[in-house]
Amino acid sequence: MGGKPIFALAVVGMPLDKLDTATIRAILAGGADACRRAGIAVVGGHSIDSAEPIYGLAVIGECQRSALRTNAGGQVGDVLILTKPLGIGIYSAAFKREILTAAGYAEMLHWTTMLNAVGAELGRDPAVHALTDVTGFGLLGHGLEMARASNLAIAIDWAAVPLLAEVEALARQGVITGASGRNWASFGDAVKLSDEIAEWQRVLLADPQTSGGLLVAVAPDAAQAVLARIRDAGFGAAAVVGQMEAGPAGITVS
Repeated sequence: MGGKPIFALAVVGMPLDKLDTATIRAILAGGADACRRAGIAVVGGHSIDSAEPIYGLAVIGECQRSALRTNAGGQVGDVLILTKPLGIGIYSAAFKREILTAAGYAEMLHWTTMLNAVGAELGRDPAVHALTDVTGFGLLGHGLEMARASNLAIAIDWAAVPLLAEVEALARQGVITGASGRNWASFGDAVKLSDEIAEWQRVLLADPQTSGGLLVAVAPDAAQAVLARIRDAGFGAAAVVGQMEAGPAGITVS
C-alpha cells in the first residue's frame, strides 16, 4: 500500500515438547528467507514456549505521504484489479483433510509465498487511488471496507474473478472453512448477489485468504497499463474484477 519495509522482528511461540528443534529452526529460516527476498533483515524479536506453534513478523517500514495508499480514496469509475487468485482458505481446508493434490499444494505454496512488494510501486502511481490487502475477510469483506472508506458502491463481475485451479471442484464438494461462514454472517447484509451466483461461489467470495493479494482501485484510463505492470511483477493471474460506482456503500456481484 505504498510502504517500504526497513526491518522485521520475529514473534515466536513453539511447543518445545511437540516439535523438534530442527523443525523450529526450519520455520525461523523460512521467515528469514522471506525477509531477505523483501530486502530486509530480522533484527530480533521474542520467543516463548506455547501449546501450539505460532510464528509471525512485526515489520517496520516507511512511506512518503504522497505514496501512501489506503482503502479510502476510491473514485467513481475506478477499475478494480485483484492481484492473486482466490481459494487459499479452501486449499488449506483440503490440505487438512489430506485431499489436496500435489499440484494444488504446489500452487498454494506459490501464491502464499509471493510477496506483495508490487504494492510499494503502485503507491507511487497517481492513477492508483486506493489499495487494500485481501486476507482474512475475503474479497467481499475487504472490498466492502474499501467501499465504505471511499463512500462508494462496488460492482464485481464473478466471471472475471481469478480462482486457484482446483478450488471450484473442492468448493462444490463442500470443502470450505468455518471462517467463510463467519465472514458472511458479519457482512452479508451489505452484499447483493445475482440469482446466478451459486452457494459455492458465495463461499469463495468470502473465503479467508492467508497471504492473499491486493485489491487495487485505479483510474480507468490507466487500468490496462497498471494491470500489465502487476503481471510483469509476477502476478500472472491478476485480473480486472469490477469497478467502483456512485451509490451507498455496498457490493453487488453478478
